[in-house]
Amino acid sequence: MPESQSAYAEYPMVKIAAGEVELRDDRIKKRWTAEVNTFMLAPVPVTKALYDSILAQQSTNDHPQEPVVNVSWLDAITFCNLLSQRSGLETCYSVSDDGESVVWDLGTNGYRLPTEAEWQYACKAGTTGYRYGELDEIAWFDENSESTAHEVGQKQPNAWGLYDMLGNVWEWCWDLYDVNVYGSYRVFRGGSWAEEARGCGATCRRRSHPTFRIDDLGFRLARSLV
Repeated sequence: MPESQSAYAEYPMVKIAAGEVELRDDRIKKRWTAEVNTFMLAPVPVTKALYDSILAQQSTNDHPQEPVVNVSWLDAITFCNLLSQRSGLETCYSVSDDGESVVWDLGTNGYRLPTEAEWQYACKAGTTGYRYGELDEIAWFDENSESTAHEVGQKQPNAWGLYDMLGNVWEWCWDLYDVNVYGSYRVFRGGSWAEEARGCGATCRRRSHPTFRIDDLGFRLARSLV
C-alpha cells in the first residue's frame, strides 16, 4: 500500500463490542430496541485539518484540531468515500448524480457514518443515565464553551475512550428521521457548544435536510468489521 494510503488507513478507531440499545422518540412517545454488531468508531469527531487534507483544500483556519462544521450530511457522505479511497478501502456509499439517492453497501469495509443505534450505544458506553458523566466535565455546551467550538479530546472521555460524544458539535448519523413526516431528513445527535444542558444527552434526537449546514454540526467516522 502506498505511504499516502497507509497513513489514512491507520486513522485511530475504537472497537465497540456488539450489544443492544433502547432508542426513543419523545415526539411520538415511541421506544424500540436495536441490535448493534461489533464495529469501529473514531474516538473524536472529524477535525478541520483532516477534512481539509482529504478534500485537498488549503485550510485558512487557526484551529485545525477543532471539529469540522458547516458540513451537510451529503458532504459527510462524500468525505467518507474520499477517505476510503485514499486509504485503499472499499467505499460504502453509492450516490446518484443529483445527490437525491444514497445507497449504503453493508458489505464494504470503508469509512462511513455511524447508525443512530451505534451512536447512542457507543455514547452510553454501558451507562444507563441521560449522560455518561457530569456535563461540565465531559462536554462543551452553552454554559462553558464561550460560544465557540473547542479542540477535540479536551474533555473527559466515556468508559470506552470516546471523546466529545456530548457537546462541542452535533454529529450526523446515517439514519432517516421519520420518512412519513420529514421525508429525506437525517438524524444528528449529541448536542453542541451552543446547546443548553438539556440538549446534551445520549437520547436527544434532532434532524434536518441532508443539505443543511450550520456552525455547530459535524460528524464522526465509523467502520464495519466485514
